[in-house]
Amino acid sequence: MNDTRFPEGPIWLVGCGNMAGAMLRRWLAEGLDPAQVTVITRSGTRAPEGVRSLTALPVDETPAVLMLGFKPQQLDDIAPTLAHLNPALLLSILAGVEEQVLADRIPAGAVVRMMPNLPVAIGQGVTALYTRSADPAVRAAADALARPLGLAPWVEDEARFDAVTALAGCGPAFVFRFIDALAQAGIALGLDSALAQQLALATVDGAGAMAIGADAPPAVLADRVASPGGSTREGLNVLDAGDALKRLMADTVAASERRNREMAQAARR
Repeated sequence: MNDTRFPEGPIWLVGCGNMAGAMLRRWLAEGLDPAQVTVITRSGTRAPEGVRSLTALPVDETPAVLMLGFKPQQLDDIAPTLAHLNPALLLSILAGVEEQVLADRIPAGAVVRMMPNLPVAIGQGVTALYTRSADPAVRAAADALARPLGLAPWVEDEARFDAVTALAGCGPAFVFRFIDALAQAGIALGLDSALAQQLALATVDGAGAMAIGADAPPAVLADRVASPGGSTREGLNVLDAGDALKRLMADTVAASERRNREMAQAARR
């Protein structure tokens, strides 16, 4: 029997796109009562079975937990419609939107920023958390919702939240690109496309699992695999030349962080 203890009271999701929907489905799979949840979207069609789905806010009702699951660019349009609710806990997965900006627009007992990545759908994601609240009950409620999704670290400095978002929040997309590139490299060498993709997926899956349980960092593991003068070392020499891969990833993650900061600046206006 699942013993996950979710926060009590009504939980409302305003917006239920890919990420918010993945989180909700995982919560339900972990034992959250669907009768506890209301999803409010323009279409009214994104809620899982058993969850109340509406196209407008319920009248004369207040949620205990209000989660913002829409696009950050929609905040100025949607926030005024929520300002009267005053939930005990406001959760936001809006990339680049700072806690103070949220608190100024939507009064709540406490605000917690959450930054999940897509593997939360299978309970193997990362959900970074930030709040300036020192109330243990606030952190416990956020933890209860984040832990079923995977790793749930607290970020104590909000200034670092954009970097966490760029690395962990955007990271799965970068890994997917790497998997595809690895498979394409196999195809270029004459492998069947289906086999190349199968090999690339299994290789990344196994290497990731091995790295998590290893007694050394990934950089050391790479060198352990590569025998002097062997084929792996020849390939690593290409990646390591001029720190090519490190520089590429640094530029990639920096671009994502820069965009998060731009969105934060726009939200402050």
